[in-house]
Amino acid sequence: MSKKTSSWVLEDAATTYGIRDWGNGYFDISAKGEVVVNLTDGKKTRPISLPDIVRGMKERGMQLPVLIRFGDLLRRRIEELNEGFANAIAEAQYRGVYRGVYPIKVNQQQEVIEDVTEFGRKYHYGLEAGSKPELIAALAYMQDPQAYIVCNGYKDEEFIDLALQAQKMGLQVILVLEMPSELDLILERSKILGVEPALGVRIRLFTEGGGHWCESGGEKSVFGLNIAQVMDAVDKLRDRNMLHCLRMLHYHQGSQIPSISAIRNAAVEAARVYVGLVQEGAKMGILDLGGGLAISYDGLKGNSASSADYGMREYCADVIEAISEITDEAGVPHPDLITESGRAVVAYYSVLVINVLDINRYEPSGINKLPARSPALVKNLFELRKLTRSRTQKVTSALVREVYNDAVYYRDKIRSEFSSGNISLRQRSMGEEFYWEVLTWVATHSKTAELSPEQEERLAGIKTDYYYGNFSLFQSLPDSWAIDQMFPVMPIHRLKEEPTRAVVLSDITCDSDGKMDKFVHSQEFHNTLPLHDIKIDDEYMLGIFLVGAYQETLGDLHNLLGDTNVVSVKIENGKLKYLRELEGDTVSEVLTYVEYEPKDLARRFRVLAEGAVSKKLITAKERREIVDSYEEGLRGYTYFES
Repeated sequence: MSKKTSSWVLEDAATTYGIRDWGNGYFDISAKGEVVVNLTDGKKTRPISLPDIVRGMKERGMQLPVLIRFGDLLRRRIEELNEGFANAIAEAQYRGVYRGVYPIKVNQQQEVIEDVTEFGRKYHYGLEAGSKPELIAALAYMQDPQAYIVCNGYKDEEFIDLALQAQKMGLQVILVLEMPSELDLILERSKILGVEPALGVRIRLFTEGGGHWCESGGEKSVFGLNIAQVMDAVDKLRDRNMLHCLRMLHYHQGSQIPSISAIRNAAVEAARVYVGLVQEGAKMGILDLGGGLAISYDGLKGNSASSADYGMREYCADVIEAISEITDEAGVPHPDLITESGRAVVAYYSVLVINVLDINRYEPSGINKLPARSPALVKNLFELRKLTRSRTQKVTSALVREVYNDAVYYRDKIRSEFSSGNISLRQRSMGEEFYWEVLTWVATHSKTAELSPEQEERLAGIKTDYYYGNFSLFQSLPDSWAIDQMFPVMPIHRLKEEPTRAVVLSDITCDSDGKMDKFVHSQEFHNTLPLHDIKIDDEYMLGIFLVGAYQETLGDLHNLLGDTNVVSVKIENGKLKYLRELEGDTVSEVLTYVEYEPKDLARRFRVLAEGAVSKKLITAKERREIVDSYEEGLRGYTYFES
């Protein structure tokens, strides 16, 4: 086990894991060495221990892994966004209003949509729907006549009819033209239903945003109209005396845009187009800047794909300033503004807590005497190991390099001899053991020697432990696997102790891609994460933070590992309350997703077991126990159960 060292203090833990950089004031470390979440209790903010939340969850019968949702953080993010624009509007004497919308696709869970509409009500904060199912969900929860429902994505007749009928009932539904062909169908359906549509048009900017999703904006975007297509739509509407229906200009620069200069440049370009549409005679009045407001996953506050070189206040102020300058110059009234900020609103909302199930690391060999007739190459490595164990040997740069080169040479020769049949499997095993122990010594003294990058990379593997976490990367953190998205990871307890192990975190999917080996700690990027030495019978818990955006809805059923348990918590009158406890997928539920019928599976297994009884391989009593165990497995959690 790691021991508390005299030089390690809590401030070191905060610096190492960067919790005060990416935590945005929502997460911190307590005097007990535990991660806390700062939740609002009336007018006070109280730190709540994540380990305490997990303990309470376990007392209620739930197991790890668990996704913990904090509605209070979602509320505060909505408030910060809306108040940020309100302050920027007041300071700049901007003459439009802000009416943001939450894009449902970022996290479609019912609880999220319910919380967004409840917390956003006082700001007339709306929803963005990119599909018919999302629109159906939006219409059930968004019934504020002053809030917008923005309809993006591909639209069939049923989608359009539903939007127009909602508009007829008094809701502010805007149908955004994403492709030229949509306009004719919208106008046709609006004539049949007797409703003049509120139209928006999405343009393809030439200003790109950068980051992972830069191609979702700019001229390479799949959706949106180029300027010539926009003018064709304007002419068509004018010919039908319906140009007044064009109310909104929309663009989408990308998600998680790291640079504020790119955001400002896009706002300038869009404002120029907006002014041009007003000058063409369109009614307009609304400018929708789409998504892109970033958060700092890595805490470095830079312009990398996982970071942002700006904060929410600067974002709001720069957008307002850029648009007001262009519209004032043209003498055009300031438009009302919409943003579709989803990631920045909901990312902090969820934390995944997992436990470590097992460890794989190099352990020194216990061989102190060679068997008779051991091959010379194995003896050479044995002698090399004796040299590294010598306390009288002076360690120099030359010695470290010499030992390294000799160990690699002997190991490679042993493997060659094994392939030729001249060395047995056990002899090769001994040679490999000595090799790893020698390289462990080299790694300990690597700072003494000037090793090449290739040599350093070889040594990095020796220094690395593999911790197996009770989770599926593909289910809970798909962006980590697919696009190398960074997520903050750290222990949620034992932070008064110095972490001594360099770790790659693996999931339990038995897939080589199911691992996390890219981290930010100590203000730098690393391929390992510092964690504590542990014993398997001790529960060691890690938190994976900022997972509220996209991860729940993008996750797949790799190895048929389903949704985790979910707990929603809040603090009220000083007491922790568990608002919702959603059990994760059972084995039978996951199997139904891939077209198995659990009753049929059980029937088939009972037939197999009865056949084993007939062959006298098992008794009838054993059959009952085996069948009961199989059916209990169908009802169980897909993750490791203690």
